Amino acid sequence: MSRKIKLLWDFRGPDAQETAKHHTIHLKEFATIENLAFHEIDIQEKNPMLFAAFITVDEKDMKVYRDALKPHRGEIG
Repeated sequence: MSRKIKLLWDFRGPDAQETAKHHTIHLKEFATIENLAFHEIDIQEKNPMLFAAFITVDEKDMKVYRDALKPHRGEIG
């Protein structure tokens, strides 16, 4: 079974939540256009001034996403 990798983009400031939500639209568009699989696309709140948009993908697809979209960080799981 392949590991899942969560790729994250951090957004800070008073508009961080809305910016992260908007970024998820582009993540979905990219996956659709490139015909790539993913498990989940969503946002997570670290605090009221820090939100992250993320996409969870199989490890085998991670490099395609990473190289094209340049996430700020990644997590296993």
